Amino acid sequence: MQITEVESFPIKLPLESPVSFSNRTLTYRDHAITYVRTDTGHEGVGYSLGYEGAGLIADAVESLLEPILVGEDPRDTERLWHEMYEGNVQIGRTGLFLRAISTVDIALWDVKAKAADMPLHKLLGGHSESVPSYASGGYYRDDKGHEALRGEMRRYLDEGHDVVKMKVGRLSAAEEAERVAAVRDEIGDERTLLLDANGVWGSTTEALRNCRAFAPYDPYFIEEPVMIDRVDTMAEVNDGIEYPVATGELEGTRHNFARLADTGAAAILQPDVTVCGGVTEWLKIADHASAYDIPIAPHYNWNIHASLLGAIENGLWVEYFYRDMDVKAFDDVVADPVKPGDDGSIDLPDRPGHGVPLDKDALQRFRDD
Repeated sequence: MQITEVESFPIKLPLESPVSFSNRTLTYRDHAITYVRTDTGHEGVGYSLGYEGAGLIADAVESLLEPILVGEDPRDTERLWHEMYEGNVQIGRTGLFLRAISTVDIALWDVKAKAADMPLHKLLGGHSESVPSYASGGYYRDDKGHEALRGEMRRYLDEGHDVVKMKVGRLSAAEEAERVAAVRDEIGDERTLLLDANGVWGSTTEALRNCRAFAPYDPYFIEEPVMIDRVDTMAEVNDGIEYPVATGELEGTRHNFARLADTGAAAILQPDVTVCGGVTEWLKIADHASAYDIPIAPHYNWNIHASLLGAIENGLWVEYFYRDMDVKAFDDVVADPVKPGDDGSIDLPDRPGHGVPLDKDALQRFRDD
């Protein structure tokens, strides 16, 4: 089997109204889409959220990665990963270029699983047939007060979730504590509350002041209290509060995740397969974490993360966004998206490949190149 073609292009999915988290406002979601095609007729697809850089990711795939891949056996995922990474290490150790590698590697594993006629989670070990998810939301909108926030969380409970996540950090510590208190009151003491600050606080002192204000409401974790590059500061925060720090959605490669673990910066890791280097690298991160009994709760991309979580022993939750909340829009181009059942768990797809078929008509409609 040989790779004959690699195609990559950006798409742009509009949101109905602007949505904000602690330090940014979004009006659309862009993704880079990558196809790997073979001489046997097998086709694999990968993707990554672009944060307004999807076109650059796609350009990197076609200009720098396709020449490495054409003529190679797509099942040689380990070798090809190292050739893509090490062949571009001067410009590609993390960030945008690693997202480009991620899209290709995901597509390669899709081909590999299809050629084996196996679902990806089975090919990788088959630890579970379904995985738990949490409902992610609590974003800021201009007209969204406490009652609307409560209503959103009540909807998630009605859908069957016992675990919910909300954004914090855009307002003052006192105002944010009021928001967290409202959500805790709405969901009750027996359910799990997660918080996400998107790296907003600029110092240990500021982060601790805010995080300690939330402690009476029993959060399970606080995600990215400071920017991910400030690993020592993150470790100080993790050590200074009574509930754990979670991080990793913007981090790349096993080496950086090892640093997070070794410095005590996080007790829960959140690798994103579309960011960290693809399936090949995501598995290394998860396996390394398992040696330290660190759980994995991956960021976003539930369609593929469900299968990955179902292949490892230390999976915690998959993050899920309801489309009608108008925050994440990628399901608009997924032909058969996974979704939680009445108990909040996601059954894993049983079709060969990674189980995330994309709607090519929808891709064409939202194509942005």
